[in-house]
Amino acid sequence: MKVYRCQICGEVYIGEEKPKSCPFCGAHENYFVLAEEWKLLQSQTLSDITKENLKKALDLEIDNTNFYKAVSEKSKDTYVKSIFKGLSKVEREHASAICKHLKTEKPVSKTGLDTAVDSDEANREEVNRREKRAVKFYGEARNQVPEEAIKEFFKALIEIETDHIILTKEITSSTSEVEEV
Repeated sequence: MKVYRCQICGEVYIGEEKPKSCPFCGAHENYFVLAEEWKLLQSQTLSDITKENLKKALDLEIDNTNFYKAVSEKSKDTYVKSIFKGLSKVEREHASAICKHLKTEKPVSKTGLDTAVDSDEANREEVNRREKRAVKFYGEARNQVPEEAIKEFFKALIEIETDHIILTKEITSSTSEVEEV
């Protein structure tokens, strides 16, 4: 057995091989290193534009965390509940990682909790919109920040959020196939 750590969220994974993606934050395999080689992708000092972008990212991630939690609680479909419960945890981990960069505590917020609706299809569409917004924002933020570690952090978030877009498309097609049967 080996001990690996994620350079994005800092969480530990124990296994024979590193995972294809972080079970905590969703970062791709290339962000996992052996624990003794681990270093969180972090800058000691942050520019003002970086702080501003990280604060916006934190608001976005908390809002998405809460929305996905609300969707998981509203849905009557067990599969949909599971997906959104997992996505909520991943987004919460992103918020925690951002707080590590900002050297601050994660704020308590209810933003996003009241925006889920009773329709799984409408919620999936909203998730897709949110994830595309996140990818766009992280791309813009990555181009604005001067710190290489933060650029890499935003790159990882782009990859993860893109995975979420793909996942929500799969949910739509999987659920549609089930409904057709």
